[in-house]
Amino acid sequence: MEIENELATQVIGACIAVHRTLGPGLLESAYKECLFYELFKRGLFVEKEKPLPLVYEGIRMDCGYRLDIVVENKLILEIKAVEALSDVHMAQLLTYLKISGCKLGLLINFNVLMVKDGIRRVINTQL
Repeated sequence: MEIENELATQVIGACIAVHRTLGPGLLESAYKECLFYELFKRGLFVEKEKPLPLVYEGIRMDCGYRLDIVVENKLILEIKAVEALSDVHMAQLLTYLKISGCKLGLLINFNVLMVKDGIRRVINTQL
């Protein structure tokens, strides 16, 4: 979990940089693109819209799930631009963690005055 925590620290720094430049009020897609670029610029291996296969009863289902951003194949970022994060958003990220086998995810809401107030850590305890 040490590697994931270090990555999370770098991601939070990148989120702050993006939010300082853009501020709140834009579409989720704008924040996702800028955060992807900021993380790439910092030398991290990042993937956006990464397909997430779902296996149900041993059969791979093509459901079209995509992870917003994955950092170093270890940390899932779920990007939001909403009035407030809800329990459903947290549950969604936890499900993504379980399906992918990742340990840590960050739920990031950019539609806040200070982005640090819009970040929630989600840990997959089923590993």
